[in-house]
Amino acid sequence: MERARPPADIRPADFFLRWVPDAVAQDPERRQKLVGTEATVVFDLSGPEGGCFTIRIEHGVVEGSEGVAHEPDLQVHLDVDTWRKLNAGETSAPEALLRRKLRFEGSFLLGLKLHLLLG
Repeated sequence: MERARPPADIRPADFFLRWVPDAVAQDPERRQKLVGTEATVVFDLSGPEGGCFTIRIEHGVVEGSEGVAHEPDLQVHLDVDTWRKLNAGETSAPEALLRRKLRFEGSFLLGLKLHLLLG
């Protein structure tokens, strides 16, 4: 079964604050893969409707908030257009990294695991 994709026109704030936590909560397989992962990830989106959003992962539960967490394990930097293309499956994270449209600061291994959360 293919995982649900967010609506194409979803606002970043709605995605990080509601959609991701709800999608993980409703997907037992995704929650199970996140068990044992305790991390704080900050997404810094530039451009219209962008902003900083924090995702906290703990014991298979995901919570989203606006703003930058103190001492995140990972910071993900990208523009809203690239974020939309990643969500739609129009581009892959490795392609965005190679094109320098996506940048990680912090735990690169955690960055590689993000597909468990967002994919």
